[in-house]
Amino acid sequence: METATLVSLALYFILMIGIGLYAWRKSTDDSEGYLLAGRNLPPAVAALSAGASDMSGWLLLGLPGALYAAGLVEAWIGIGLFAGAVVNWFVVAPRLREQTESYGNSLTIPQFLSNRFPESATTLRVVSAIVIVVFFTVYTAAGLVGGGKLFETAFAGLLPNAGMSDYMLGIVITCGIVLAYTMVGGFLAVSLTDFVQGVIMMVALVVMPLVVLFGPGGDAGASLLEVDVPGFLSLTEGLTLLGFISAVTWGLGYFGQPHIIVRFMAIDTVKRVATARNYGLSWMAISLVGAIGMGIAGRAYADRNGIVVEDPETIFIVLSDLLFHPLVTGFLFAALLAAIMSTISSQLLVSSSSLTEDFYRLFLRKDCSEKEAVNVGRVCVALVAIAAIVIASDPDSEVLGLVANAWAGFGAAFGPLIILALTWRGMTGAGAVAGLITGAVVAGGWIALEWNSSFLGGEGLYEIVPGFIAAWIAIVVVSKATEGSNQALPAE
Repeated sequence: METATLVSLALYFILMIGIGLYAWRKSTDDSEGYLLAGRNLPPAVAALSAGASDMSGWLLLGLPGALYAAGLVEAWIGIGLFAGAVVNWFVVAPRLREQTESYGNSLTIPQFLSNRFPESATTLRVVSAIVIVVFFTVYTAAGLVGGGKLFETAFAGLLPNAGMSDYMLGIVITCGIVLAYTMVGGFLAVSLTDFVQGVIMMVALVVMPLVVLFGPGGDAGASLLEVDVPGFLSLTEGLTLLGFISAVTWGLGYFGQPHIIVRFMAIDTVKRVATARNYGLSWMAISLVGAIGMGIAGRAYADRNGIVVEDPETIFIVLSDLLFHPLVTGFLFAALLAAIMSTISSQLLVSSSSLTEDFYRLFLRKDCSEKEAVNVGRVCVALVAIAAIVIASDPDSEVLGLVANAWAGFGAAFGPLIILALTWRGMTGAGAVAGLITGAVVAGGWIALEWNSSFLGGEGLYEIVPGFIAAWIAIVVVSKATEGSNQALPAE
């Protein structure tokens, strides 16, 4: 039984590495090819790559786990995310694709900001690169935690562990496969694997709830109302004003996620952004509904059949193992790994691009060759991965908690900055720096003070809210105070 599952996973790993080798032959000769695939991604690839790298293991572990534990009220997170994604595709995507090319053919977000605000170029590149590397290391760790949980739950004692726990073995295997295709194939490999992984994820999220509800031995549909949780199927049961705000404001994070918005920069033409948007939002809607359905139906199935799920975030793993033939189970586990690996690879590459373009080339080797820059980028991918492994080594880590912190950090630091940089001519470099620092410090401070858990003796408030508001105000106030400072104009 387990052997068939491992065969499915092995075939999936081979496919990912094969795509990496294909991309290595196609687009790793220079920095633009390695970091942005030559700005030549088809709309469907760009859209599903953005979606897959966005959702990560959170979509198959964190969100279903939250719904399994608390009920439909947790769906507000998904609703807020979808609303944020709609605004992101309409407001940010076309402008970012156009302006990153017109402002000096920028290859990274820090590079775009420095080209947009030359009077604060060095400060913006350094500060934004630091924020990217720090928060992405935590974010990458969240993905590795998901890989560790999969192997700990599904393959306990099955694989030779060389003195490591099953959890750590899962982290090492997950990270090793991602490093193999990311270091070799760069952005094209990441985008193509994301496309394949996005399709696998969506199929799994459609199939799983349907089998749980209507498959042999399922009958969960008859017991959804019998779950022993008050208001389990209510969108408002136990929902407070702060709880509602904290849930729906997850959508604010979209505007500041470098690993997502960098896909907009790589779409082959500005005109095809609308096509990519249609693909991306359709994929997201289907996948979110599937994840919500899996959490709700999974709880009903477990209660009805007396199944004890110690960690709600493993409900997808438990159901995959119980309800399907081992070969199909292997496919479903591949879907989970796809969700995890698609995000890890994107985050590693963006972190690497910042370390290479915004530190190495800026301070150490301004005249380095394209080949040297690509090789340095590969080394940086490995360094960030090692740091993430250290953070993820605690088996008590929660995927949703780590993702929430990193998501808020990026959303607060970069969200207002990106929106206003793309839409407001009156923004200055000083305002950009002020917003970037303010957003990161407020969100980080909110986490450190644990005000996201308990604020003024009451319920906590998600740190993205104060961070986003503070950053927006800082940008506007400082920009107004420094009006007239030098700004670059886009190339004609």
